[in-house]
Amino acid sequence: MSQEGWEASSMVSLAAWLEKHKEQLIATAVQQLSDREPLRQHAAGPVRWFFDSLITAIKDNQQERLETILRHWVSMCRIPIDGEPVGLLPVLGVFKRALWARLQANPPDENPLEFAVQLDTVIGQAAEFLSKVEAAALLDEMSHRLTAQAQTSAALANSTKDHFVSVAAHELKTPLTVIEGYSNMLKMELPEATNPRAALMVQGIESGISRLRGLIEDLIDVSLIEMSLLNLELQPVWLRRLLDIAAFEAGDTVKQRKLILDVKRDTFPAQPIIGDPERLLQAIQKILANAIKYTPDGGRIAVAAREINKFIDITITDSGIGIAPENLDRIFEKFSVVGDLGLHSSGKTKFKGGGAGLGLVIAKGIVEAHGGTIWAASPGYDEEQCPGSAFHMMLPLRDVKSGEGMAPAVATAIGSLANAVLERDSVEKSPQKATSEAPAESEQKETPLPVPVVPSKNDHNKDQTKKGGTEGGEKS
Repeated sequence: MSQEGWEASSMVSLAAWLEKHKEQLIATAVQQLSDREPLRQHAAGPVRWFFDSLITAIKDNQQERLETILRHWVSMCRIPIDGEPVGLLPVLGVFKRALWARLQANPPDENPLEFAVQLDTVIGQAAEFLSKVEAAALLDEMSHRLTAQAQTSAALANSTKDHFVSVAAHELKTPLTVIEGYSNMLKMELPEATNPRAALMVQGIESGISRLRGLIEDLIDVSLIEMSLLNLELQPVWLRRLLDIAAFEAGDTVKQRKLILDVKRDTFPAQPIIGDPERLLQAIQKILANAIKYTPDGGRIAVAAREINKFIDITITDSGIGIAPENLDRIFEKFSVVGDLGLHSSGKTKFKGGGAGLGLVIAKGIVEAHGGTIWAASPGYDEEQCPGSAFHMMLPLRDVKSGEGMAPAVATAIGSLANAVLERDSVEKSPQKATSEAPAESEQKETPLPVPVVPSKNDHNKDQTKKGGTEGGEKS
């Protein structure tokens, strides 16, 4: 606000005149603001506050105080005129007309012209400053409104996209099954021995079907995760067996890419944990596939674990190109692909191979559904130095004998199995056992106690998961 015209001597006189006629000024201003009595009562308080503050600022000759008053005035609820909220400049105009009407009816005894000029200066400077403050407030309000609208639109777009993805994934399964059926028929009608060229074409069809089916299943899993519908079939899981399966299935790719896959099996607990073996295997495979994809040929990948406060921290580290700090969280977002897509290979398992950006999202959803957490760490992104990255899967270590979270039938069977183990151990440690004759060699061999298995959800992992995660006990 301009400092021009604020002379101390005339300010004292102006403040005294305003104080003398304050009640009449308030009444006139309130009456001009609205012709409705309820609205006048509502406006009386803010109008009185403004005149009191204006008189104090003029009396103390403090222009800055008047600026503070105007800023606060803008931040307050706007005074309605005839029920409609308006800008404060028109309200200030009402005050100015009330002041001029009172000045004409009751002019000061000395220097009325100078007095009028001084009053006009104060009101003019207030109007100038108020217009700037109100414009800034209006822009800020519009910015917030546009931001809220953009967020609402983005949320609606995401919801629509998620619905489309979910519907499309389920609808694509039917025609894909038809294609797969005809492909199998072609394979039987055109055996490789008699039609090698046709057999090669059928193999190409089968390869495309397999890749498309994997994408559809990933889309369905993402939809289940986002809708919190991912069901877990909890049972005892031997993590070492899952690692064996994951390493075996990645073996051909590792060999082709001349990678070194070092699975530190002994760092994993020999005892089982509670979890869904098929889903946990899927999560491990997704992270391992990501490590393979972004590690150059001849690189190294290591898998290890450590126990931390009733949790198992599974870490998959690689000597790959690394991850930029700003992308460490983004890589767990749906359809997120880091880097220039034009520079990515079309092969799924080749270095920087293409993908839909769903693997890490699924791994994150599976780990969190188990009550765990997942994150990535990397010194940075560099395709020449290859600083590498590390993915951590933190899973809770639950007591298998408690049957926590498992289906009632499985929990009961596990409890019976645990009791059988305790009885067997007590018999082996009894004094009678120590003094009795040694049994025959065939009787000394231990027969492993069976562990109940809940049928797996998908056929393509059923056999391997059953062998790796649910048969027998884990040996150290």
